[in-house]
Parts: sequence; structure tokens; C-alpha cells
Amino acid sequence: MSERPPFTGAGSRRAAGSVKQITSFSNPLVKEIKALVAQRKHRQRSGLFVAEGLKLATDALSAGWSVDMLVLGPEARESAAARDIAATARARGATILEVSTPVLAAMTRRDNPQMVVGVYEQKIMDGAELTRALKADPAAVWVALDHVRDPGNLGTILRTADAVGAKGVILVGETTDPFAVEAVRATMGSLFHVPLARMTRAAFQEMATSWPGTLVGTHLKGSTDYRAISYARPTLLLMGNEQAGLPDDMANACTALARIPQAGEADSLNLAVATGVMLYEIRRGDLTLDA
Repeated sequence: MSERPPFTGAGSRRAAGSVKQITSFSNPLVKEIKALVAQRKHRQRSGLFVAEGLKLATDALSAGWSVDMLVLGPEARESAAARDIAATARARGATILEVSTPVLAAMTRRDNPQMVVGVYEQKIMDGAELTRALKADPAAVWVALDHVRDPGNLGTILRTADAVGAKGVILVGETTDPFAVEAVRATMGSLFHVPLARMTRAAFQEMATSWPGTLVGTHLKGSTDYRAISYARPTLLLMGNEQAGLPDDMANACTALARIPQAGEADSLNLAVATGVMLYEIRRGDLTLDA
């Protein structure tokens, strides 16, 4: 079997894709997906990533993301919903792979894999796109994460940002890969709805000098209860590394430093939990049950 044409980049227009049946564990496409699951360098080089599950495939397609390949296990091929998603993906140029459960397990490195696995083109806003997005909504709430290391935390924060209607997440400095399988899984599909951008610390600090609203960070040395801050819009929430928190130079870039009170013996909150607490406080009064 010949390999598919090489990845042609985001925004490319492709003819309808093909359908391939794969039974061999040594098939090049099986090896490629395994590499995307396991290796950040392969994801970076290819511009692709893997997301598991019919829900995520549905979210990706409804949000207009480009699908490179869609893998269907035996159960998926018996599902009308999965077949409809596959037909949509194929019409947009995706290659549809029909595989056995053992091959799917090998691809995903899971004993009980999802029966639908997608390979998608990554999306990261460049500097110009981020600048336009920041200026587009003066009432927006954004999240910035400084050197976050845990993919589960990052994925959960993306999911929470989606839930509260934040406009996007800025990854500052050396962060974990948002397109790692663990991070994507934790987003529960919110990766396809929350814009991502990257910045160096220096670029972030430069942006902070002209931020027009509140730039709030959480800090153990913060003297202000997070509930007592007046969050002027646009609001940018800056959260630090899981182990070290915000370094002094990043904390000094904030217009307010908040502290979340604690009554027990824990010395800190989990990063994703703390981010959720802050975001819901920032959006308090904006969110209603009938929104």
C-alpha cells in the first residue's frame, strides 16, 4: 500500500479523501499515528496531533478544524453517527482508515481504545492574530499560563476556560505541549473551541505594560483576597508554574496579586483548581443558568 500524500499545511484545499483498510501493525500510517501519540518532536515537525473519540471528532469538524486522517474501529463502522462524521471528514479531504481493534490499540497505546481516532492540524495564533484578538473585545477574559508543566492541568484549564467563555489561553515560556494526547483528552473537546497562543516571557512582560484592564496573578505572597478585587475588563488572568508559582518578574507585571484563602493543611491548590476558582470569580455576575 502506498503512503498518502504529504501533509500540505493549514488552510490547504484538498480533494475528497480516500478510504483504506489497514490490518498490518507495520503499516506506515500506523507508525505515523503512534509517533504522533508518543513524540512531541514529531507533532511539532508535522503540525499534526491525535484526538480520541467520536465527540472530539464531532467538535473538531463543527469548529472547522482540518482533519488529516480519521480512524474507525469495528464498532464505529457499525455506528450511524460515526459513519456520518467519517463522510464529512472525507468530503473535506481526510483519509479514512478502517482498522481492527488490535491495530487501533497499537496506534493509541491503549488497551481499550476509543473506536474513533482523529489526526488534526494544529492551530496556534501568531502574534498578529493574537493582537487582533486581544483588541477585538474590550470586555474579554483571557488566561495566561507561565511555564505550566502538567498536560492534565493544561487540558483541564482549557476546558474550564471554555466553560466560562474566556476568549483564549496564552502559553508563556516553556510549557507542556497542548497537543499531547493527555492534554487533548483532558480538554474533552474544548481544545477545538478555545484559541491558543504562545509568547516568550519577555514578549508577555512587554504586552503587560500596556494592558488596558486588570492583569491579575495568583501568588502566595498576594495580600488581596481574590473576591475583593475589582476585575476591570479586559481581564487577563496569569497563573504560574505548578511547583514554583509566578517568578518575581512575572508577578511584578501584574496590576493585582490575588490570594485564595485556605483553611486546611495544604500549602497550595492544584493549578487547574485555582484557575477555575479565579475564572468563576472573574466572571461572577456574567454567568447565569439560562445563559
